[in-house]
Amino acid sequence: MSARSEPAGVGRGLDDRRWTVAERVAEVIRRRFPADVLAIAVHGPLAHGDDDGGGDGEVGMLVVTYRPGSGPPPATRRVDGVLVDLTVAAADDYLGQARVLSPLWPLTADRYVTTRSLYDPTGWLRTLRDEHLGRLARARPAEFSTAARQAWYRGSAAHSRAARLAEWYETDQALLMLGEARLAAATVTGLLGRTYFRDPGDAVRRTGLAGADMTEVGAVLARQAEELAARGRPVDGTIDDLLTG
Repeated sequence: MSARSEPAGVGRGLDDRRWTVAERVAEVIRRRFPADVLAIAVHGPLAHGDDDGGGDGEVGMLVVTYRPGSGPPPATRRVDGVLVDLTVAAADDYLGQARVLSPLWPLTADRYVTTRSLYDPTGWLRTLRDEHLGRLARARPAEFSTAARQAWYRGSAAHSRAARLAEWYETDQALLMLGEARLAAATVTGLLGRTYFRDPGDAVRRTGLAGADMTEVGAVLARQAEELAARGRPVDGTIDDLLTG
């Protein structure tokens, strides 16, 4: 995926309702919080420039403030029929998040490296992207393996729970847990391959797990366990392993 931060309006039709709403929201925020806001951007499909314009998707917006607790409150609300998810974060806090390599990295990285500016007079969004890419460049293979192992534990637990629920004919709950197992297995694949995804749906599609059944997900988790063991640390260990991290 490419990393970019571009001016609003590039590569879109002027009649795109979601862009129109995003621009209006940004304008109101700048007017109401002129001393608090450092940057405003969109992420997700709008930032990638391939939003379908159908009007049913979510507008993901980021508001960066100079200080914690300032600016508008985080919120999710429909505006003129368009769902807007507003993330508000202080600049230093958000940069700190961008420097963390967590088990959810494959699902969060896109927000750091692919944004499109609605307001960014100081070029802060480029700093955000560069900070995250710099962190990845410094990351050791063991860090990705550690994060992948944590994601694997989450996926294995969800898969086991799904299997038990299926045995008890709790079909709806079993499907929900199977969905969690699919997504966790997808993040493991992303971490082992240093690949990030645009969203959870993209993660399961690109890893071939979108339609995987219980047996197939179990087989993927088993292969991942073997790879993690080959990288120097099995997923099963002793009490001493547990207590030493």
